[in-house]
Amino acid sequence: MEKENALAVFEGKKIRKTWHKEEWFFSVIDVIWALTESNNPRRYWSDLKIKLTNEGAYELYDKIVQLKLVSSDRKKYETDCVNTESAFRLIQSIPSPKAEPFKLWLARVGYERVQEIENPELAQNRAKEYYELKGYPKPWIEKRLRGITVRQELTDEWKEREIKGNEFGILTDEIHSAAFDVNTKQHKKIKGLNAKNKNQNLRDHMNDLELIFSMLGEKVATEITKKENSQGMKKCKTSAKRGGTVAKKARIETEKELGKPVVSKENYLHLKEKKKLN
Repeated sequence: MEKENALAVFEGKKIRKTWHKEEWFFSVIDVIWALTESNNPRRYWSDLKIKLTNEGAYELYDKIVQLKLVSSDRKKYETDCVNTESAFRLIQSIPSPKAEPFKLWLARVGYERVQEIENPELAQNRAKEYYELKGYPKPWIEKRLRGITVRQELTDEWKEREIKGNEFGILTDEIHSAAFDVNTKQHKKIKGLNAKNKNQNLRDHMNDLELIFSMLGEKVATEITKKENSQGMKKCKTSAKRGGTVAKKARIETEKELGKPVVSKENYLHLKEKKKLN
C-alpha cells in the first residue's frame, strides 16, 4: 500500500487522502460529497467558497493546499485539500446530519496515523488485517510483512545518505533488475498488471519465492550500504546493484534445482475480483 496516497472510507464513501508535511490532507471535493451526497460536489464547493468569502473566512483559504491525487481516470491532478483541523472548519460550514459522525471519523483517522508513527507495530497489524480481509494466504502475509520491514530499513538508510524523490524508485529498480533480470515494469507486464495503475503494487502479486528474493536483494543491499558507508546516489546505486546480484545468484541456483523460473505469471488479481463479487 502507498503511504503517501491512500483511500479512506466513511460510511461507504471513499475519501482521497495524502500524507503531506507530516499529517493527513483530505480532498475537499470528497469530503463535501460524503457529507452532502451532492450530484455536483465541485459546484457545491464553488458556491461554498463564495459564501465563505462573504463571511470573511479567509483563515480557511490560507490552509487550503493543492496536492496531486489520483482521479477516476487513474491520473493525478492538483486537488484542493485540507488537513484535519481545516476539515473540521469546513464541516462546520456544511449543513448536514452526517457532520458529527464525520468529525469523529476524521479524528479517528488522524489519531490512528499518529499511533502508527509512535508504534510502527500497529501499522503492521493493520496491514495484516488488510491482507487477511483480501483473502491472501497467511504464510504469504508473513513474508509480505517481513518484506515491508526489510524495505523500510533500506529506505531509512537511503534517506540518511541524501537519497530523495524519484531516486528511491531508481535504486529499487536497480536491485530488482539485478535480482530478477527484469525491471519492475517488465515484471508487472509478465504478471498481467497495469504498469500505470498505482494501486497494483507488484509485491502484492508476487509468489513466495519472488518475495523471498526481493527481500534478500534489499537486505544485502542494506548491509553493503552500511558496510561501505555509501553516500550519495552514485555509491548507493553501486551498493544496490551488488545486493541484487547476490539475490540473482541464489535465484539462478534455485531455478536449476526446481527446473523452472522464479519470475512467474502468478498474481492475486482474483482476490480483487472476489472482493467485488462479495
